[in-house]
Amino acid sequence: MSHDIRTPINGIRGMVEVGDYYKSDIEKQSECRKKIWEASGFLLELINEVLDMGKLESEEVILERRSFNFFQLFQEIRMVIEKQARERGINIVVHKYNVIHEDLIGSPVHVKRVVMNILTNAIKYNKNNGKICIEFNEIQKNYNTIIIRFKCEDTGIGMSESFQKTIYEPFAQEKAGARTVYGGTGLGMSITKSLVEKMGGTISFESEQGVGTTFYIELPFQIDHNIKHEELKTKEIKKASIKGVNVLLAEDNELNMEIAEFVLESAGANVIKAFNGKEALEIFKESKLGEIDIILMDVMMPVMDGLEAARYIRWSNKENARDIPIIAMTANAFTEDRRRVLEAGMNEHLAKPLESEVLIKTIANYCGKVDHFK
Repeated sequence: MSHDIRTPINGIRGMVEVGDYYKSDIEKQSECRKKIWEASGFLLELINEVLDMGKLESEEVILERRSFNFFQLFQEIRMVIEKQARERGINIVVHKYNVIHEDLIGSPVHVKRVVMNILTNAIKYNKNNGKICIEFNEIQKNYNTIIIRFKCEDTGIGMSESFQKTIYEPFAQEKAGARTVYGGTGLGMSITKSLVEKMGGTISFESEQGVGTTFYIELPFQIDHNIKHEELKTKEIKKASIKGVNVLLAEDNELNMEIAEFVLESAGANVIKAFNGKEALEIFKESKLGEIDIILMDVMMPVMDGLEAARYIRWSNKENARDIPIIAMTANAFTEDRRRVLEAGMNEHLAKPLESEVLIKTIANYCGKVDHFK
């Protein structure tokens, strides 16, 4: 743990020093920023997995139970995975997609995490220009319940028989230099197995060293019979725009405020700043109708936190108090945190570190600033 945490931090701090030394070299500056971004991404992955592991070990992980469309979920996963695979020339083939009941009730966040973990490993431990075959098959148990069987077969490095016995143990990696060569923390499979079992499913695999690995996962779902299907409409490409949107930004951390303000103003939004929940509440109450289109609210702030501020806004007598979109921006990224945010009257939960594109699209969707192109 100490090694895995300190290594990317050392890289980040070191690249800052290198960048400072080569102040006038634009190409070197760009290279340093890229390496800082990659190191911070690894550190974020490690922190997420350690926190997830802690939640699972203490049995504090809360599964969602909500409607979602399995095909849409798979498409979201596929967009990310295929981009990663292209970088190494790996071909991903969907050999079978036999899911008839796509509208389901379950915990889509955790389903996505499980499938992503398996596919990411299939890319990470594959050979250059290798292949990954994917299958999804539905097994209907009764009128209300199905099991989706996910199969992932890769042409990767495979696993030795001895390592196969320890693959689900935390921090398990087959070779001492695996972290350096392949990256990763050795927590992914432990988390995957725990999540699968918590969702009432099963996981198994077959592997041969030097040949590849095949994983099989079965997950049960309840069929959502309440979804009303509309006729298929012509698909549109939507371009999100927040130009001219008035954003009340509540954030107590100066660095986070500077970053969010830069992202929003670069995209054409007007930013009104508040440094705690009480200040945001007062600004909203004193504003005229139309002066604020949306509120971005950090959750953990001094004086008054974001949850309390959101409640007071919803309870206030302002004409648009019930309707103004309030988006939570928080480093509290678990399912129970999302639930608390929604219970406080907010519309969405965006986990930090914020992705600029996701933030802009979310604001655009709520403020009606979306350009449509046939």
